Amino acid sequence: MQSAARTVKQYLKELPTERRSAVSAVRDVILANLPAGYQEVMQYGMIAYVVPHSLYPAGYHCKPSDPLPYAALGSQKNHMTVYFCTLYGNEETESWFRKAYQATGKKLDMGKGCVRFKKLEQLPVELIGQVIARTPVKKYIACVEAKLNSRSAGRKK
Repeated sequence: MQSAARTVKQYLKELPTERRSAVSAVRDVILANLPAGYQEVMQYGMIAYVVPHSLYPAGYHCKPSDPLPYAALGSQKNHMTVYFCTLYGNEETESWFRKAYQATGKKLDMGKGCVRFKKLEQLPVELIGQVIARTPVKKYIACVEAKLNSRSAGRKK
């Protein structure tokens, strides 16, 4: 369910009470661990954590008018989701995350870069904070650019 809320406060207000509580708790962990430089905004109908244009003028390669996404937090029809751009396509970080998640004893419901959960108790929130804190802005930008450059180099062959 994509929200039309323009602010995080509006977004949270429109959630059912149980979901608002869970999303707010995950948001608090993200904000407490978010490296300097990232910003919290509304993007694609979710709470998003982005590299602002002031730090990365090129923006998101799929839509340069948008800031570069780093992570997001949303409430979907059947679950809540935390999206990690640093897990998608980054084998080292994804492997670390999967092992760390398994060590918590909680069941991982994961897509390419998203972790789905129905109740806060199902999510190891400490680990969410660790993965958020793991990549400073400059390192993230360098990883994104390296990935984009490798794609364009592959197309030129």
